[in-house]
Amino acid sequence: MPRDAHTISRKQISENALKVLYRLNKSGFKAYLVGGGVRDLLLGIEPKDFDVVTNATPEEIKKLFRNCRVVGRRFRLAHIVFGRDVIEVATFRGHHGESNEKVSKANAEGRLLRDNVYGEIDEDAERRDFTVNALYYDISDYSIRSYGGGMTDLKAGTLRLIGDPETRYREDPVRMLRAVRFATKLNMGIETVTAAPIKQLAPLLKDIPAARMYEEVLKLFFAGKALANFELMQEYKLFAPLFPQVAALLKDDPKGTTMKMVQAIMKSTDQRVNEDKPVTPSFFYAALLWYPLRQRAEDIAVESGLTLYDAFFAAMGDVMEQQCQTISIPRRFSTPAKDIWQLQLRFDRSQGTRAFKLMEHPKFRAAYDLLLLRGEVEAGNVAKSAAWWQQFVEADETERLAIARSGTKSPNRNRNATQRRRRPRAPNADGSAATSAPKTSGTPKAKAAE
Repeated sequence: MPRDAHTISRKQISENALKVLYRLNKSGFKAYLVGGGVRDLLLGIEPKDFDVVTNATPEEIKKLFRNCRVVGRRFRLAHIVFGRDVIEVATFRGHHGESNEKVSKANAEGRLLRDNVYGEIDEDAERRDFTVNALYYDISDYSIRSYGGGMTDLKAGTLRLIGDPETRYREDPVRMLRAVRFATKLNMGIETVTAAPIKQLAPLLKDIPAARMYEEVLKLFFAGKALANFELMQEYKLFAPLFPQVAALLKDDPKGTTMKMVQAIMKSTDQRVNEDKPVTPSFFYAALLWYPLRQRAEDIAVESGLTLYDAFFAAMGDVMEQQCQTISIPRRFSTPAKDIWQLQLRFDRSQGTRAFKLMEHPKFRAAYDLLLLRGEVEAGNVAKSAAWWQQFVEADETERLAIARSGTKSPNRNRNATQRRRRPRAPNADGSAATSAPKTSGTPKAKAAE
């Protein structure tokens, strides 16, 4: 497609990406803007990043850019660093052959463990995942190259995998998650042949490194399409390999409390993203794993005889450790998540004057938000506790003091105080006031003295 046949302008491309494209081109290499950046510009969406592809090898790229670092083992890439902006530059991928054993390797399931086979642009296009990502913007003449019917699928709103779907999913199972994410982000339908093997191959996600899955979860649930992605993942059985503890509860009761909580979390996350409010993995994982935590605590209490309160603390490490086997949650998020859990146990105990101290906790706000979600989902006593705290949090200082004082007056406490109050002594026979008799030892000699 020549320049006058498409809508992409250089003004829409970041200045740093253009610097990389121009320098590669002037140095005698082919240079293209590729993939999502081109796709989003054609759809009128502002790209989050711009990726470049070239026939220069990572070593040749490094010689051209002093601010370049070569990264990756599975895929060797060049990162051109401009402060916080990083332009990723890849070398054209080629097809595997028998002579490529030293630079390419796959496991028994077909997943690529190493893939540094270089080729030409036509081969690179065939190695792309979806046709709508096989779009190349040529900096030499500002034209666009479309492969595999990419432009046609883009206009039709169809997400189609390049090549045999089962083979491509086995090469990289994360492509199944990418299919879901692109379908919701771009408002596209997954083509029938592309969708067919996903349910069967979904368990392959268990073999993906947990650190990589952490990044994929951020893309799935922190981009304003959390609820839509969750529903599509459930349809294709992709949620269970990522969150097995949550999935087990969903399987036992598909329309129960856990499902309501997951849906509430996804809606809340989408709302915050759309309102440009911060979202944190700490809250997300604390909320998502709350019911698996409660279930595990109840199991520990039965098995060990611990109180449910103590069992909760024992269960926290178990639940987080099991989750980290599939998604590697950094400690900077897993530790605050445990703080949010602990505060749930303190809300009922802190209604009253203790509430002021609890509000000073650094994770109070996140824990309070989780309590409100639990109140919506569970009703009953949790809803009453959430209502009390909501009234307390939203009141001004004077009102809070009154609410806190009223919160200390429980029926049990007043009844106990009444029972401890001394009864007045009956008057003496002559009408004089009774005096306290001295205590006696209760021995016969003492009684005789009386």
